[in-house]
Amino acid sequence: MRNSIKPQRNIMRRLILSSFTLTALVCTPSLALAQQEERDGDRNDETSAEAVQGQPDATQDRASGPPEGIGSGGPPPGVFADSVFDETWLTVGAGAGLTPSYSGSDDYVVIPLPLIVGRVGGIGISPNGPGFNLDVLSQASSEGPPETSLSFGPTFRIRGDRNGQIKDPVVELAGDLDTALEVGVQGGVSFPGVLNRFDRVAISTAVRWDVLGAHDGMLIEPGVSYFTPLGRGAAVQIIGSVSFVDDSFADYYYSITPAQSTATGLPQFTAEGGLNSFGTTAIATVDLDGDVLNGGFNIYMVGGFSRLVGDAADTPFTAERGSASQFIGGIGLGYTF
Repeated sequence: MRNSIKPQRNIMRRLILSSFTLTALVCTPSLALAQQEERDGDRNDETSAEAVQGQPDATQDRASGPPEGIGSGGPPPGVFADSVFDETWLTVGAGAGLTPSYSGSDDYVVIPLPLIVGRVGGIGISPNGPGFNLDVLSQASSEGPPETSLSFGPTFRIRGDRNGQIKDPVVELAGDLDTALEVGVQGGVSFPGVLNRFDRVAISTAVRWDVLGAHDGMLIEPGVSYFTPLGRGAAVQIIGSVSFVDDSFADYYYSITPAQSTATGLPQFTAEGGLNSFGTTAIATVDLDGDVLNGGFNIYMVGGFSRLVGDAADTPFTAERGSASQFIGGIGLGYTF
């Protein structure tokens, strides 16, 4: 049912905020990089000490085991005892983003960009549009080498497309739509060390259904991402994604009924499901003191492009009043503890 309630939400908020879902991957591999640099430093110190002491003493040390306080194959105990990335940690933040006023619009609006990501009670938490994902397979940060890992858990998202902030006066005459609450499952696999020791490729898919009876449909959203650190306190993430929708979703957001056609002057249109969009997003995260291990303040930035296809692009809401090309951008300040 379409009504005139106008909460301040927007479908494109999910595109920006879902891209922040991988902020957790930005933090964790950066931690691994910092840890590896600590190990390298320890090994360099040992090598220098051997050169000064002479080969006989060094040989004797190796024969009798590592020096006191040095564990085999790792740094001294307690080097990472004060790291913020333990069993429980959170990053919270706030920022602002620029997005289309509705999916298919060529008018842009400024929206708030809250952020929460972390791990509590063994459960990973990451943002997902105006919603969140939970990862029941989340693992605490380790001092060992990164390994292939799995993620799985429930996913929740609020969708408020054309539920307010409609800048186009003609599209606004079509009336506001109801808010949808989408609930489903998500999962994926992450492969470390693809192009260098600290990068990571992740493949994931989410499936969600509306449980409030708004669009009353289903979405499938596969994606792939590439992460690489730029040092101890900076990293970038490139994300590619596509979305598929069913007939109920497409009809609710893209069809134009006879009554809407009369009100807006746009031609009637009946939309069907299928491939809905594809796009790419880039994320940069910078720790303000240059050391991700101690937490504290960081800046996150995002920019992206997506292209509507199929009936999402052909609907007069897009083809006559908007654009199939959609751009996003945002910046925010976070704090990790």
